[in-house]
Amino acid sequence: MQQGKTSFFSTRFIQFLGGKNTLFLLILLFLIGLIIWIFDVVSFVFYPLQVLLANVVLPVILATIAYYLLRPLLRKLIQFKVPKVWAIIIIFLVLTGLITLLIVLVFPFLKAQLTNLVQEFPEYFKQLVISIDAFLRNSIFSSYYLNLEFDVNTLMEQIPEDIGNILQETVGGVASGIGKVISTLTGLILAIVTVPFILFYLLKDGERLPQYILNLLPPRMREDTHQVMKEADKQISAYIQGQILVSMCIGTMVFIGFLIIGMDYALLLGVLAMITSVVPYLGPIIAIAPAAVIAIVTSPFMLAKLAIVWTVVQLVEGKFISPQIMGKSLHIHPITIIFVLLTAGSLFGVPGVILGIPGYALLKVLVNHMYMLFKRRYNRHETTLNNHFEPSNLED
Repeated sequence: MQQGKTSFFSTRFIQFLGGKNTLFLLILLFLIGLIIWIFDVVSFVFYPLQVLLANVVLPVILATIAYYLLRPLLRKLIQFKVPKVWAIIIIFLVLTGLITLLIVLVFPFLKAQLTNLVQEFPEYFKQLVISIDAFLRNSIFSSYYLNLEFDVNTLMEQIPEDIGNILQETVGGVASGIGKVISTLTGLILAIVTVPFILFYLLKDGERLPQYILNLLPPRMREDTHQVMKEADKQISAYIQGQILVSMCIGTMVFIGFLIIGMDYALLLGVLAMITSVVPYLGPIIAIAPAAVIAIVTSPFMLAKLAIVWTVVQLVEGKFISPQIMGKSLHIHPITIIFVLLTAGSLFGVPGVILGIPGYALLKVLVNHMYMLFKRRYNRHETTLNNHFEPSNLED
């Protein structure tokens, strides 16, 4: 019987590359590139959508963070037979009272400390440079340091002039870009105003939102989508609630520790540590920098006490607080976290640093589920193929 003509896809080389699958993959890559090129050419069409997203994303993100923080409290109130709407109103009243209390009692003290620190920090910096210069002149590196012919007095005379030039350039830049500044402030104010409304409806209908989305999908996709949404909700909830609680614990411990050792600006430095600790690994480094400058200028003994306080805070946070609050919910390696923070910060700035980790967690959930679906489909076909090979066929 005459064999059929050999096709291009049945050649050994093409079969080695995957046969028709290779052609499909190349066509798919070509189509993706073509779509990207078309969208780049007609990008002006999507400018209104870009403006809409720029104004909507910030309030939605803030409201979502507040939703995950307040949802456990709402569920507790509902368990005590409080109607949902009244429970939300109670939460809003308590939250408004707490914010007002902080503004009235804490904010003026923080403002005074921040003003004093801004005024005195140039002097702290001068004293730090003088101390480093004296240390290097009397150290084993003195010969190399003296060969540099570095004059501290000249640097001290140039610092005020440089600061003045920087301030003039900054003022000029702000004056030239006053329209952009006003636009940014307007967007921020609108975001803050709209957050309570978005938060109210999230608390009211947030539990029903996943089911509403599932009803829009074909029935065969609902089970897998439900699993993805459930895991994503778990990841976001664990990260936001855990990271906020950990940051508050760190800020409180730093404030108490700095009060004990007599560090200046203890409350301001504690609040700074609490805010920056929202960013894992990199946040504590940012928080310790101003405290280290103040401690070095104050006395070497203060620097030693600062090191002890910071070591205790990091040990307590790493060994007791984070494992109890955060656990291992994200399953992200520390090196991966650092790379994600650096990449997200380079791409999106401060919002990228703050939202990089939860965004990566969501992407990881989606990719893991897609890979699981791929394995399920592949294993099904693999089982079908294996059924054709009976043990008798494998014997000589």
